[in-house]
This record gives sequence, C-alpha cells and structure tokens, in this order.
Amino acid sequence: MQTQSIEPTVPMFAPAVITVTESAAGKIKELLAEENKTESGLRVFVQGGGCSGFQYGLMIEESGGVGDQLYESNGIRLFVDPVSISYLKGAEVDFVDTITGGGFTIKNPNATSTCGCGQSFNA
Repeated sequence: MQTQSIEPTVPMFAPAVITVTESAAGKIKELLAEENKTESGLRVFVQGGGCSGFQYGLMIEESGGVGDQLYESNGIRLFVDPVSISYLKGAEVDFVDTITGGGFTIKNPNATSTCGCGQSFNA
C-alpha cells in the first residue's frame, strides 16, 4: 500500500497587474489589524459614476467572488473582478499623508483624464 503526501492548499496568485506601494501596504496592514482581519485583503474595483465617468473603490475583502483575480503586492492580497481588471492594468495603489489629511490614491496609466478629487477618471 502506497501512502500519498497531501500538500497544503496555497492560494495561487496571478502575476500582479496592480501594485501596492510600501506606504499603502503599511496602512492596509494597520487597518486589517485594527479590524482583526489580518488574513483578509483589499478589493480594488471600478464602478460607473464620479465626475469623469468612472470612480475607484477600495474595501476590505475576506474572500474573493466568482471570477475574481487574486493578486499579491507588498504582502497585500488584492481581489479584482473581471470587469474592473481591464481598467486597472498597471495601476498602483498608494497612500499619501499630507498636512491636510491622508488617503489612498490610485495612479492609473489607463485613465485618459481625471477630475480634481482624484477619485474618478475617464478611460
């Protein structure tokens, strides 16, 4: 009788098409720890609306949905739905802290124009 070794299941990450800066990764890890969700990740998405036609969205995600792509950048799991990925290829999630406050920003090479708030774009 032969014995088989069973390998633990490890999530498979696609090559990252969205990156997270070290600054953003640090802030995301801090937020995940505050909510006791250190095994969770970040959902990055695009939806209709905003000043320029589309707007970005970020939210804590515990597990992906049907068709989601799973990426990893700077130790952060990223969940992206199939529609959003076409708008976000090559994008970078950053965290900027200024005198007037801080927040997440998305630098998107696919945006043909953005509005002043930095949260909406046109592709």
